Amino acid sequence: MSRLLATSGALAALCLGLLSVQSGAAAADAPAEGAQVVIKTINGSGCPAGTAGATVSPDNSTLTVTYDAYTAQAGGNAGPADARKNCQLVLDVKAPASYTYALFGLDHRGHASLPARATATIKSDYYFQGTTDDVFQSHPLTGPYQDDWAVSDSVPDNRLVWAPCGSQRYLNVNTSLQVSAGSDNRASVVTMGSTDVPGASYRLVWKRC
Repeated sequence: MSRLLATSGALAALCLGLLSVQSGAAAADAPAEGAQVVIKTINGSGCPAGTAGATVSPDNSTLTVTYDAYTAQAGGNAGPADARKNCQLVLDVKAPASYTYALFGLDHRGHASLPARATATIKSDYYFQGTTDDVFQSHPLTGPYQDDWAVSDSVPDNRLVWAPCGSQRYLNVNTSLQVSAGSDNRASVVTMGSTDVPGASYRLVWKRC
């Protein structure tokens, strides 16, 4: 299930709604010991070295990824390579002993400035190292549009992808932003993350191995 929320007010409502979801579904079996996350590798035109970070919340309910320079732009003075940006993160999520986790919700946020007839697309997918199961999402934006954006995706129980028990498998998180200028070629911009909100939040559910 997917949702696209377009206004700043809706973004605030999304954040409040996520708090209630996290406190219920994700916290029921969460381990008391805190999980840790380390970025093992970072690649992509949207996240040069040193511009992305990752943390796990103290209650183990949320994995948050921040971006400092994730912007795609087209039209105006932008070059062809500026129209699509991507980021590939390999995350080492160190789960407490005897626990495993899955991502049951994905939330991405940013800002867009799109004149009439300009379009943008936000894509994401994730999978565990050594597995073939992945979760892919794609969301379009259409101009005229000038506001914060937020996309929220929930993963049904029968599609949850669990980290394998008994082995350390890295979590691969891939995202991309693509923008196309309108026919008048005016500047069109889409970003992921900002100084106020993280670019991505992944809601975690836990179970014992």
